[in-house]
Amino acid sequence: MRRLAEIEDLSGLVRTALGPGCRAVAVDRLRGGSKKGVYRVRVDGAPVSSVIVYRWAEVENFWPAERGNDTADPFAPASGLAPFLAARRALDGLGVRVPRIFLADDSRRLHPADVAVVEDVSGDTLEALFTSDPARAAAALGDLAAATDRMHRHRLPRYGRVDLPARGGTASGVSCERLVLDRALRDLDEASARDSRIAAVCGRLRDRLHDLATLVTPRAEHGLVHGELGPDHVLVDAAGRAVLIDIEGLMHFDIEWEHVFLRLRFGEHYPALSRPGLDPRRLDLYALALHLSLVAGPLRLLDGDFPDRDAMRRIAEHNLTEALALLP
Repeated sequence: MRRLAEIEDLSGLVRTALGPGCRAVAVDRLRGGSKKGVYRVRVDGAPVSSVIVYRWAEVENFWPAERGNDTADPFAPASGLAPFLAARRALDGLGVRVPRIFLADDSRRLHPADVAVVEDVSGDTLEALFTSDPARAAAALGDLAAATDRMHRHRLPRYGRVDLPARGGTASGVSCERLVLDRALRDLDEASARDSRIAAVCGRLRDRLHDLATLVTPRAEHGLVHGELGPDHVLVDAAGRAVLIDIEGLMHFDIEWEHVFLRLRFGEHYPALSRPGLDPRRLDLYALALHLSLVAGPLRLLDGDFPDRDAMRRIAEHNLTEALALLP
C-alpha cells in the first residue's frame, strides 16, 4: 500500500519556503502524476493562498522498474530535482514562462525526497480553456506558439537532455532517427506481448518502421523540445501567458519529434503551432514511433497500481488504432 503525502508531511516544508507565519490548511494530490507527486497546498499567513509541491519520492513513481536504463538516452525516465532545475534554467533563459520557485531541496534534511515548492499558477490548463474560454485559450495558444518557436530555434549540434552536461554525460552516438527507430522496435515487441491486435501485424509494423527510417537523411542540428507538450502540460496565468509544466524531459532533439506530439495532442488547434520546413520523412517515422510508444507505455503502466486506469486504457486504445491506420 502506497503512503502518499498528507498535510503533516508537507506543512513544515511549505513553512520553510514561505516564512514562519505560514500555516498549511489543506493538501490535495493532483491527478495525472505518474513519476512524481504533485500537491496543491492551501495556506494561511503567506503572500499567496496556495502553492504547488513537487515530490520526487520513490512511492510517487508508478512506473514498473526497468533494467539497463542508459542515462545518456534522452528517452530514459526523467525524474528528480536536478533535471527539473536544469530544464527550468534553460527555458527561463529563453524567456519561456515556467512556474516560479519558492524552494528547491535535494538534501533530504527538509524532506526524505527531492522536493520543490513552486508557484500555483492561478489560471486553468490550456486544455480546459479550449472548452471553457475559447478566446482566452486562443491568446494563450499564440503565446505558446511564440515560446515553442524560441525553443525550436535554439539549435545545438548534439542532442540530449539539458541536464546531461551537468552530470558529466554525453549523448549516445547514434542519430536521432536511429534512436527513435530502436526505441520503436522495443515498444513494438512490448506492445505485441500485451495486445493480440498488434501481435497479428507485428511483422508489417516492423517492416514499415525500417522502410520509413531508410528514407531519413542525416541532420547536424537539433532544437530544444519539451517532449510531452500537450495542452494539459500548459497552464495559463492571470496575464494570459502560457506556462510550461512537467519539464523534466526537456532535451535537444529533432523538432519533428515535438511536432508529431503537438499534432496528436492539440488536434484541431495544431495549425497555430505548425511551421513550414519540417522534414516530412521524419514526421512519418516519428508519428508511427510515437503511437507505438503510447501503446506500450500505458500498457506497461497498467502492470502496476496506477490509479487512473481508464485514462491509460483510452490512451493505449486510441494510439493502437492510429498506429494500425499508418500501415500501407
